[in-house]
Amino acid sequence: MQEPFYTKLLDRSFDWLTTSGVRVLLIAIAVTVLLYVLHKLVAKLQAILQGTLPSPAQVKRADTLTHVVRDITRTVILAIGLLMILSELGLDLKPLLAAAGIGGLAIGFGAQNLVRDMISGFFILLEDQIHVGDVVELAGVSGEVAEVRLRTITLRDLSGNVHVIPSGIVDKVKNMTREFSYYVVDIGVAYREDVDEVMAVLKEIADGLRADPAYAADILEPLEMLGVDQFGDSAVMIKCRIKTQPSQQWRVGREMNRRIKKTFDERGIEMPFPHRTLYWGEPKKGPAAPLYVAGLPQTGGAA
Repeated sequence: MQEPFYTKLLDRSFDWLTTSGVRVLLIAIAVTVLLYVLHKLVAKLQAILQGTLPSPAQVKRADTLTHVVRDITRTVILAIGLLMILSELGLDLKPLLAAAGIGGLAIGFGAQNLVRDMISGFFILLEDQIHVGDVVELAGVSGEVAEVRLRTITLRDLSGNVHVIPSGIVDKVKNMTREFSYYVVDIGVAYREDVDEVMAVLKEIADGLRADPAYAADILEPLEMLGVDQFGDSAVMIKCRIKTQPSQQWRVGREMNRRIKKTFDERGIEMPFPHRTLYWGEPKKGPAAPLYVAGLPQTGGAA
């Protein structure tokens, strides 16, 4: 007598549950445990970083990196677990993997800029190239770093304009406020001036600036005199620089320039500037017409 259909179904179901079913359950339990352990490790790591990193910007950077690593690890765990479960269910994975490869290739071509931005942003964060508050130049744009994300970097320039730059187009980072800064002073003086005297005056000005309580904390070292840099068309160029705290070079430099102008005027040190000569031309016959300047006595044929 032939067995009923439901009896065969029950027997096969029982056989599957006692073999592949157990393995599917174990895989699901293993995936769940791994995800739980990953969650706890990330939370523990974030707590450690918040207690050890000195600035909120570094904490935020570390938090972004840990979230990226967590998401990638979670995706890998889920993908491997899903493939193992499908294999236990008796599905042929070869066509599925081939279709996934073609689909991934199509998505990669369509979203290549997005993928490039995210990979570049990850390495910018990992290598700690910039911090929030740094003054940088990226992709031809200069400004203060307002936010660093995985895909974009936000800068705010001196005029207050906000620039959002995709991480993928950042091929060079110019950080002007990393650890310390320099303000470079290029001073042009007349050829008749004694350059040794001028350099001594510049050091005197810098020493006075460094002794000022309003600027003392921002200046890290005495003025570094680099010497006579070049001979210009109308001036001898003297170059020196001041080492300052990050982001303070412009404030210190503006005050240094003010004191240089004031001191040079008092000491009679000439800083040449371009002069312009006006030529009115001459007629072919007779002298050129006179030029009268307001406020000056007129001579010649004036009535």
